[in-house]
Amino acid sequence: MINSTFDASRFRWKEVTGRPGSTHKIHHDYTILGYDREAATLDMIVRWQGDGGHCPIHRHAAVTSVIVLEGEQHLWDVESDGSTTNHRFRRAGDYALTGNDQKPHLERGGAEGGVVYFGARPDSPSHLLYEIYDATMQVVAEITIDSLVADFYAEQAPA
Repeated sequence: MINSTFDASRFRWKEVTGRPGSTHKIHHDYTILGYDREAATLDMIVRWQGDGGHCPIHRHAAVTSVIVLEGEQHLWDVESDGSTTNHRFRRAGDYALTGNDQKPHLERGGAEGGVVYFGARPDSPSHLLYEIYDATMQVVAEITIDSLVADFYAEQAPA
């Protein structure tokens, strides 16, 4: 039997934090494992600490494979008035395949954090991966393969 654990130190991580005054604490890291623009695919891992930090409110616009590698992934749908509903979670080893018709939602790790693999396959010519929403539920950013890769390789501002 093979006993394996995820070794986060093997990857370069990009930290994401929210602006002061955000409705929800935004804090997570991500790494891009690989992407192929011509094949319209991107593989990434998102890592949350156990600090209650979320991803920004977003909606996946690409068919996405999800595997929880460590910890937990908690999700809440966000309604048009900004309220959250339908809390659900996945544990290490759980798999999901999400369509591109999802509602906007919040994601974070569990009490001990979480590490989750996302394999995105956008079907739009723009290679749209997901849309980010503000607290008033207006789309404020459209994240494509190109924009995510550019962000990942951009220098991180000093703290």
